[in-house]
Amino acid sequence: MRNAPRLALAAVFALALAGCDGPVAEEPAPQVDTSTWETVARRIFVPACAGACHSAGTAFARQSDLVLTEDVAYRQLVDVPAANEAAAADGLLRVSSEGPAGLEKSFLWEKINAPNEDHFYEDHPHYGALMPLGAPPLTYGELEYIRQWIYAGAPETGEVADRALLADTARYSPTAFEALAPPSNGRAFRLGPFDVPPRNEREFFVYEPLDLTADVFIDRVEMTMRPGSHHFLLYTFDESIPPGLVPAPGQIRDLRTETGQPLLQNYQPMLYHVFFAGTQWPRMNYHFPPGVALRLEAGTGLDLNSHYVNRGAAPMQGEVHVNLHYADPAEVRHTAQVLSLNNFDINLPPGRVTTLREDFFFSERHHIFQLFSHAHEHMVEFRVEILGGPRSGELIYVATDWEHPPILELNPPLTLEAGQGLRLIVTYDNQTNRTLRFGLLSEDEMMILFGYYYTD
Repeated sequence: MRNAPRLALAAVFALALAGCDGPVAEEPAPQVDTSTWETVARRIFVPACAGACHSAGTAFARQSDLVLTEDVAYRQLVDVPAANEAAAADGLLRVSSEGPAGLEKSFLWEKINAPNEDHFYEDHPHYGALMPLGAPPLTYGELEYIRQWIYAGAPETGEVADRALLADTARYSPTAFEALAPPSNGRAFRLGPFDVPPRNEREFFVYEPLDLTADVFIDRVEMTMRPGSHHFLLYTFDESIPPGLVPAPGQIRDLRTETGQPLLQNYQPMLYHVFFAGTQWPRMNYHFPPGVALRLEAGTGLDLNSHYVNRGAAPMQGEVHVNLHYADPAEVRHTAQVLSLNNFDINLPPGRVTTLREDFFFSERHHIFQLFSHAHEHMVEFRVEILGGPRSGELIYVATDWEHPPILELNPPLTLEAGQGLRLIVTYDNQTNRTLRFGLLSEDEMMILFGYYYTD
């Protein structure tokens, strides 16, 4: 197959030398949309939705029970009840043909209307994530074109919106930083403002004992960060941590000096970390599924981990706000467990593209309801496939943005039996002149899959 382009090029030169006397293939006529729906399906859904996720046979299509290729998209969308349990309980259809009143009854509109994300996450915490997952939001022009189509009753034929709207290619960009009001029932944490030196990275920890006299449950996590954050993570400590390594409360423990020298004494507590929550998004407002919550045990403390990257010539300020919201214990049916799959064996030769694979198997049934990846700046693609069982080899997660990887919410959860597992397939492009290995700097690399699940 690699020779095919050369043969085609040779044929072109041969025809040119022969005075172009040979037959010239006619270019296919461009497709002409005959209706607003055809434009929605062909110009918006196919490139933005069907190509990577909502096509027949993909895990994303099975999970959502939604295929958006041209041949079936209309039948899959219009006047079909939403598959999401919370949206269905609210009486939403995927797309309502009711006309103006149908806009608020259309789950599709809720899922793609990124400029209304505060409403989406605040008022509908169990609707999953905004779409397209892990990709830029639809343009303002695309959103208005779809809005007018739904407003007109979502017809399959006829022109009900002006295609000139699609010329507006601007996209919604969320507010980078916004202070959080403390929760009415929960715990708030604030870091900073703090300085991040120019052309540098700053990563540090702050330990906060919670002074809990009884276990509490967390069913909602809010985070917001000033621009420049690589990540913010919350850890608890394993019970095996020696008392002498438990950090002093409230003190900043930098991992490196401003000149980049490691402060080894601050690395030691990391050996006993247990991931609790975190994000690489500038803003996150995550609600656990109904009846599911994270447990914080009495006597627990949290180690707060902030990592900022400043590639500029001037100092920058970092700041992080976090809210943990307490759940009513009487409403908790499942205790969330942390999924943390980590490959430390990273060896990326200089000047090469390398793909690493790592398999993880489970010893008991897992009901997985959230996944997100973590890697650094050389990552090209992060894929996760099912291992074992009838769906073995099926792609269930993909990320191409190392800075803001998508958070995949699985509703209903993905159930994997004992003996099944997940395969991580991650591709890196190392254009440096040094071998890259596992490391904490954004210039090093990582290969981690985080998430949550519960068991029976």
